[in-house]
Amino acid sequence: MAGQNCLISNDWICGEYVRTRSQELTDATVQHVWITVASVAIGFVVAFPLALLARRWRSVAGPVLGLTTILYTVPSLAMFSLLLPFFGVSAAVVITGLVLYSLTILVRNIMAGLASVPEEAREAARGMGYGPLRLLFGVELPLALPALMAGLRITTVSTISLTTVGAIVGYGGLGNLIYEGMRSFFKAQVLTASVLCVALAVAADVLLLLVQRLLTPWARGGTKKARKAQKKAQEQVRESARGQAYEQAQAGEQARDRARQKAGAA
Repeated sequence: MAGQNCLISNDWICGEYVRTRSQELTDATVQHVWITVASVAIGFVVAFPLALLARRWRSVAGPVLGLTTILYTVPSLAMFSLLLPFFGVSAAVVITGLVLYSLTILVRNIMAGLASVPEEAREAARGMGYGPLRLLFGVELPLALPALMAGLRITTVSTISLTTVGAIVGYGGLGNLIYEGMRSFFKAQVLTASVLCVALAVAADVLLLLVQRLLTPWARGGTKKARKAQKKAQEQVRESARGQAYEQAQAGEQARDRARQKAGAA
């Protein structure tokens, strides 16, 4: 009876609302999550080659960074309205807008991460015979992971927040409930959907932070485990270098033997 009274009295905190609208809350949360994941994933796929182009040709860096910054300054309501003629009333409007917003953060962080790679690490890799692609994916990206993951965390949290604006086209996830609750002044719905949105942002940030810590044990400065992991990585690099040097020396010796045999036969 008390639970029903909180609905009748329109209280902000109402357990009865959560119990009776659990399926609606679940559906809105699922929509919010998949829109966020799709937007961040597509944004990274677009931002990565843009960052590589900007790093490769300095003349491209200015226009790329300038354009992504301009896109980020466009108000979200205006952005979604401008995209409506191209995509109609669909989730594509929201996802495209969120992808465009994510570019400025992702491109800058990818470029900053790659720029932070020590030049001696690149030189050592080139000396071991690493080509451009192997150098990028085998040396530069692993060392740039802290900056990349920081960009992903910021992008994910901001995307979760901006997804709520998609309620203007009916694809805002929890934003739909917030928007409907604001129109009808349904306090429990507004508060519950808002709390879930904040919880999603916190959970996503913590999850990405854990992934970052797993992928970059050397970045946990000051711990014994980090020092051991860094030492092990250095030993592996040295072993690989010695192995390749030995193979090259063996190949050179075999080539000289063949040359002497040909000279003797002549």
